[in-house]
Amino acid sequence: MTDSHRPSGEYPTYPSYGTGETAYPPPPAYDPPQPTADYAWPAPSPHPEPAAEAPRAERRMKRPAALLVAVAIAASVVGGGTATLISSFVGGGSSAVGSGGAVSGTTVSQSSVGTVSGVAAAVSPAIVEIGATSSAGEATGSGVVITADGEIVTNNHVISGASQIKVTLSTGKTYTADVVGTDADKDLALIKLQGASGLKTATLGDSSSVKVGDEVVAIGSPEGLTGTVTSGIVSALDRDVTVAKDEDQGQQRQQQQGGGNWPFEFGGQQFNGDTGTSRTTYKAIQTDASLNPGNSGGALINMSGEIIGINSAMYSPSSSSTADSSSAGSVGLGFAIPVDTVKADLDALRAGNGS
Repeated sequence: MTDSHRPSGEYPTYPSYGTGETAYPPPPAYDPPQPTADYAWPAPSPHPEPAAEAPRAERRMKRPAALLVAVAIAASVVGGGTATLISSFVGGGSSAVGSGGAVSGTTVSQSSVGTVSGVAAAVSPAIVEIGATSSAGEATGSGVVITADGEIVTNNHVISGASQIKVTLSTGKTYTADVVGTDADKDLALIKLQGASGLKTATLGDSSSVKVGDEVVAIGSPEGLTGTVTSGIVSALDRDVTVAKDEDQGQQRQQQQGGGNWPFEFGGQQFNGDTGTSRTTYKAIQTDASLNPGNSGGALINMSGEIIGINSAMYSPSSSSTADSSSAGSVGLGFAIPVDTVKADLDALRAGNGS
């Protein structure tokens, strides 16, 4: 049997197992509890084994910290991407939103962008009712305020031949207006209020970007009902619309047709009466937004609150098919002069040039 090299006295001696040699301490009757990560039992020996669990515990401490860092990074990335997506969806990018939370160039609040109520609230204060008195009688139309001191764009046929022009704001306040310039070929006119200042103005948009199917809002004073709002879509573009140029002829026909129907030709047919021999044709935006007598000269507006057209003609079937003008109304065929035509003509109108 191999000799034992254990130093004497290291363990207490016990009776031998019959070999004459001292036996090692007997094994315990049960396995002693092992140390855990939460609690370390006292070492049973004056020479404990190295703590093998220390590195593992250190790793357990590092993993939650690393996980938290990873979650924080992921959250920041997802959050930034979500904010970008929401910004693109709501406002069309940073260029479409001003610092005040409104669509650039309008007063439509960010929360109301794309709603009829938001557009109406923002633009209605810049739409006026125009009452024109001439030798043929009185006619009612609408206009769009474009400067704070009272410049207003309207149709030429609304004020043509007028000896007196009275304008009523959305607040009910009235002004007398003078004709600055007219362009019968484009059925446009510019008038200016006397003694006005600090008026709410409309923003002229870009009609070249208008597409068929775009949602639009029309605001005007049909039958003298100031500030009436209707909505629809752009149903066609570049429609050839022909209207009368002669002021007496136009005013007389307005009186005969109930004070607001302006005769025009479209697609080889005449509507709302006879346009006569003095006529002009322009390219128009077609809309199914309800337009009625008195909407002429009012605004056709996109959903960002920008003017894209000046309403100029509408088909009223009763004016040609029946004698009862009280049943006249929109059948979804309205036309507006593109705002790009208005902008191109403004300098000439301001200079008082006519055609």
